[in-house]
Amino acid sequence: MPCIQVADWFAIGDSQPLTLIGGPCVIESEEFTLKMAEAIKAVCDRLGIQFIFKSSFDKANRTSISSFRGQSLEAGLEILQRVKDKVGVPVLTDIHESYQAAAVAEVVDVLQIPAFLCRQTDLLLAAAATGRAINVKKGQFLAPWDMKNVVRKLEAGGATNLLLTERGTSFGYNTLVVDFRSLPQMRELGYPVVFDATHSVQMPGGQGDKSGGQRQFVPYLARAAAAVGIDALFMEIHEDPDNAPSDGPNMIPLANLELTLRQILAVHNSLLEVAHG
Repeated sequence: MPCIQVADWFAIGDSQPLTLIGGPCVIESEEFTLKMAEAIKAVCDRLGIQFIFKSSFDKANRTSISSFRGQSLEAGLEILQRVKDKVGVPVLTDIHESYQAAAVAEVVDVLQIPAFLCRQTDLLLAAAATGRAINVKKGQFLAPWDMKNVVRKLEAGGATNLLLTERGTSFGYNTLVVDFRSLPQMRELGYPVVFDATHSVQMPGGQGDKSGGQRQFVPYLARAAAAVGIDALFMEIHEDPDNAPSDGPNMIPLANLELTLRQILAVHNSLLEVAHG
């Protein structure tokens, strides 16, 4: 399994430490974003976990027209640049339109393709053309082996540093289920795999005009994924999820982060010890 390079000094894959991709769902303000980035980095530093800060400048796929979406492209990128400069970590954010790829790539280290958009050829090719690392989430409607077509599109565009993320599969209405076979199946495509523990407990549209979620199950699913084998863990984290403007029901509280990561890391390290004799 090859490693992928997020930056000259930051790789994800075999022989690399577990990576956390984490942060608030959406950029709320510069002050809050920096506060969260610094707090999460401090936890990761204590545990020896690599950290990529994640927050979306715009959530274009909110359930309701009245839902909070975030910042403008320009304001969001300015805040993410501040995180890079002040906190000293790589940053990741979503793109929803092809025209956004080049501008976003000037700041962020990893472009993220949302699950709903993982088959959008023009979006994938625009992301690949930037030369940045790309995290593409498996659509809730796709089988894991169907991700080979997504990978081929990205490779055709010149992308080589790819991450493939499992985030749950549609299971009836307003519900997701995780098939953990998808992690080794996607890994067979030749790239590191990520488990999105918080979106996997989301209940899309479950509260009528917004999505619900069951954050209490995040630690269980994350530990299960670590036991199967992952290269990185994706979790949205908030100081006060119950009052967050986006994805509150499935984000984990900052206060619970260290214990949750310690448990996941224990499983991850145990698997590595067995694998390496």
